[in-house]
Amino acid sequence: MKLLPPLIALLLASAAQAQTYTVLCVKTACGHLKAAEVAGRLDVDYRYRDNGRGPDQKETLTLAPDGSWLGYRTEGVSTYGARIDDRYDWADGRASWRSPVDRGERPGAGRDLVYLPVQASPAWAGKLAQTVLQRPGRKAEALPVGQVSIERLQTLRPAGASFEVGLYALEGLDLGPSYLWLREDDHSLFAQVSPGWGGTLLQGFEAEVDRLGEVQKAAQRARLERLAQTLPQVLPGLTVIEGVRWFDAEAAVVRGPSDVYLYEGRIAAVVKPGSIGNAGPSQRISGQGRTLLPGLVDMHAHLEPGALLLDLAAGVTAVRDVGNSNADLAELRGRIDRGELLGPRVAANGFIEGKSPFSSQADFVPDNLPDALAAIDWYAAHGYRQLKLYNSIRPEWVKPMVAHARALGLRTGGHVPAFMTARQAVEAGFDELHHINQVTLNFLVGKGDDTRTLLRFNLPGDKAADLKLNDRRTQDFLALLRRKGTVVDPTMVAFEAQYTQRQGLPNPSYAMVAANLPAVVQRGLLAAEVDLDDAKARRWGASWRVMMDLLRRMHVAGIPLVAGTDATPGFAMHREMELYVQAGIPAAQALKIATWNGAKHSDRLAEIGSISVGKRADLVLVDGDPVADIRAVRRVSLVLQAQGSQNRALSPAALYQSMGILPFVPAAEILK
Repeated sequence: MKLLPPLIALLLASAAQAQTYTVLCVKTACGHLKAAEVAGRLDVDYRYRDNGRGPDQKETLTLAPDGSWLGYRTEGVSTYGARIDDRYDWADGRASWRSPVDRGERPGAGRDLVYLPVQASPAWAGKLAQTVLQRPGRKAEALPVGQVSIERLQTLRPAGASFEVGLYALEGLDLGPSYLWLREDDHSLFAQVSPGWGGTLLQGFEAEVDRLGEVQKAAQRARLERLAQTLPQVLPGLTVIEGVRWFDAEAAVVRGPSDVYLYEGRIAAVVKPGSIGNAGPSQRISGQGRTLLPGLVDMHAHLEPGALLLDLAAGVTAVRDVGNSNADLAELRGRIDRGELLGPRVAANGFIEGKSPFSSQADFVPDNLPDALAAIDWYAAHGYRQLKLYNSIRPEWVKPMVAHARALGLRTGGHVPAFMTARQAVEAGFDELHHINQVTLNFLVGKGDDTRTLLRFNLPGDKAADLKLNDRRTQDFLALLRRKGTVVDPTMVAFEAQYTQRQGLPNPSYAMVAANLPAVVQRGLLAAEVDLDDAKARRWGASWRVMMDLLRRMHVAGIPLVAGTDATPGFAMHREMELYVQAGIPAAQALKIATWNGAKHSDRLAEIGSISVGKRADLVLVDGDPVADIRAVRRVSLVLQAQGSQNRALSPAALYQSMGILPFVPAAEILK
């Protein structure tokens, strides 16, 4: 056999190891990942755009002949514009790293370490998995903190492939497993899939995204189904919570102490302590030193399986999903309703986006008004009660869409479409506005400003500080919202860090819970979405205070508010209420917004939202009094949730421990 010249052989080997991947947003190509590995060096180019935003990132990973990591470098720009700049080096037994959030070194380090950057591409995840699979016990110590392990769950053969791929679960990167698909012949990356959103797949195999997603969802469900069998405690017969203060959500006052009886999944009685003498309850729960709340209602969720336990542990027993895969959400909701999975009760908004280069990919992305009206028909036929319109809906469509929706009994809200103001959206019939930045933009956007881009975040940061909220324009706008009964879902917690966090400093939305989270997650919370230098931090911080004042003024004006998060489930709901109180809204009113208002404006007030006889026994027991100190909402000692005609108790401590989170308070004891 004639040998190839060395240069030609090297070029052929290089070509063989260069891989291109397609990034799919839902099922539409929205970016790429290019990875080329030559002679122990992996070079990566990663970019995508969804909803007018996404990262631009380049990575280089240097490997020793035995696969050990000798160096890692990544640069670029994150989704919201923060600088990506991460470096790791190993040489002569010394490991060192530097990132936007930290730097450090470890003398005497072995070459068996792996490095966890602040933000990485799927190619990095693939190489991490490949490396850990080669380690003893399939585990590897990570820098700066943590340990990573990997487990193969199952294999399959993609259509048209000559190889099999395996689904692998990586532990140690987040609160739950991180899933990845690897080729079985060489353990190189095949795909990283996010069911309902899309994923990154080896070019030529894009059609496999649904199949991979279904297998991945099944694996995740199996884990959650096991927890659903072991974590709840069924409360048969009659249960009484004795001598407990309880929050009257409609009146926004604390009452009691009272005995609260639960029977067959419902609140059976709320009476003076000891006034029912012969009930013979099967379970007793002490309410001394505690407050009983209606279950919290998160009105701005994008639900996925990994969020379910976080919500319940925090006392969020109901959510409104405002944008998701309709099929995935229907399946998830059905499994929760049947008791196969633990999770909050789900109401859904129908999501509609317009076709544009900045579109958020979804089930319905119409390019013309007839198709937009047809999407409304579909949602009405499937029992939806409200629509969420998004950034790329054309302004001239809004009035006919709202009219068509109202004729079918649906309300309409969402983002303010680009090239409209919030006032114009409300005058065109919007029943609800989402996000404090969208409301603030009402006073800032010019005729040509395209809020399908990052401008919708940057403009409030740059200019809101100059607003005078006691002027006639603001008063007239607030009067319009009050007169129309327009609901506002401000999602303050979704923006707090964006406008106030400096790189390397704790995320203000989660600083109070960070110590209970795994170390890897704690480090991730030090990464800011936006780079704020001193001048920008002063400017954006002042703008954030104006937005907080606008929130207060909306409450004072009598504009109905609902508590949504659009952020980390559970923890974000607590912070949302704390921010209301910081803005000047009384704690009792913040609790009402998070319970009664949420139930009312998601059409569920007949079943949930208050501690009233006959309503579902979806309740939260907290240590302390959150009306006196709103921070008490974090001290959840028991969550009660009706499942059909059963009462069930969930220990937040056990829920948190299943995710590697240290409990905040011991679980309330249930005496029999």
